[in-house]
Amino acid sequence: MKYTSTRGGMAAKSFTEILLGGLAEDGGLAVPDHYPVFSAAELAAMRGMNYRELAFEVISRFATDIPAEDLKTILNKTYTAAAFGSDVITPIKTLAPNLHVLGLSNGPTLAFKDVAMQLLGNLFEYALAKDGATLNILGGTSGDTGSAAEYAMRGKRGIRVFMLSPLGKMSPFQTAQMFTLQDPNIFNIAVTAPFDACQDMVKAVSNDLDFKAKYQIGTVNSINWARVTAQTVYYFQTYFALTENNSQKVSFAVPSGNFGNVCAGHIARQMGLPIAKLIVATNENDVLDEFFKTGIYRPRAETMHTTSPSMDITKASNFERFVYDLVGRDPKVLKGLWQQLETEGYFDLNDTPYFAKVQEFGVASGASNHADRIATIRRVYQEYGFVMDPHTADGLKAGLENRDADIPLVCLETALPAKFEETIQEALGITPTRPAGYENIESLPQRFDVLPPEVAQLKAFIAARVPL
Repeated sequence: MKYTSTRGGMAAKSFTEILLGGLAEDGGLAVPDHYPVFSAAELAAMRGMNYRELAFEVISRFATDIPAEDLKTILNKTYTAAAFGSDVITPIKTLAPNLHVLGLSNGPTLAFKDVAMQLLGNLFEYALAKDGATLNILGGTSGDTGSAAEYAMRGKRGIRVFMLSPLGKMSPFQTAQMFTLQDPNIFNIAVTAPFDACQDMVKAVSNDLDFKAKYQIGTVNSINWARVTAQTVYYFQTYFALTENNSQKVSFAVPSGNFGNVCAGHIARQMGLPIAKLIVATNENDVLDEFFKTGIYRPRAETMHTTSPSMDITKASNFERFVYDLVGRDPKVLKGLWQQLETEGYFDLNDTPYFAKVQEFGVASGASNHADRIATIRRVYQEYGFVMDPHTADGLKAGLENRDADIPLVCLETALPAKFEETIQEALGITPTRPAGYENIESLPQRFDVLPPEVAQLKAFIAARVPL
């Protein structure tokens, strides 16, 4: 398996090469030269596999330059009951017949990002150890990516993490998870701007090829292909758990910010998994919902701060990978669209043959506002006795609006409700239970630096902390 760029300007590379590289040299995202497709017999053989076995079957198709035994060792080290609470890794909670929630928040930071990030940390350590190299990870987070990355990378040999987040825009719990870490290889940078500015800064540094090479800059955002690949596994696991044979289908509702989680579902579908619908759920920052309803992709000038803050994103990085598939994997067409996006602020696929592929790919969408998510949290608790976080509530609302009643619907959980106490208290009048060890996290000492949204200052910050 080789990887090229969505924009056509990168020579073919191996999985390990793009693992450490972040953005492609031309500013695009790494994509495989094809999607491996499982046959009906192969899918049947995967039924009954445990999570680690499934992860190997899926990820080995993409990580073809990692020897099989090495990959199995890494996966067995990553997906453990000690790290995720049980060997199931991502358990399913059934609310009603054909209505389920996929538990993705049992890792160390109580959010779905752990499922991929724990693997990424071990893959990084493996790849760096082979070459005796070091890596300086630069990332941006709107809420959960940062803590998941930091917990996965803390103490890892040869790795430093520089994580940008929007100052004052995450929940107190999310902020404390990151800023209370005292590990010397972790650097938290609070940016005085919304998340989209953080993401722009990460991309700007990654696009400075000389700086990137000099300071060994890599990324853990969903820009990183390995992260998206890891997320495809739980789509397979969930499908097999809810069906008896491969003639049946399952739909997934996915709370969406940077489009990485739903992109993983799209990839699983391209690999032959019988997914009926992928339902993209947004909050008030409804850029993706607008695209899937109209064909117009128009990031907003201002990002709204909402009560589902991890989805407060108007420029979804992984959306570029999806559009690449929409336009027939033609890098010239994709590059033209992104150039138009830069110059005109939007592109419109509505009157093109490409937009019809949205239905072919089984994608639908919906949006929520604060009142919607409060109502959904309240309804689910009253009817099923289940407390869900506000992002998962956004996903469930969109899922219920777009579901086919006779097809199982699975809403992907984003995080545990303990991370969003204020919203849960407003909806239910109760304080959500916190796992042991997190009781007073907000009161612990915090360590972080504040920067304006200026790339030059970010580069100087990194350069001052990386010995050459």
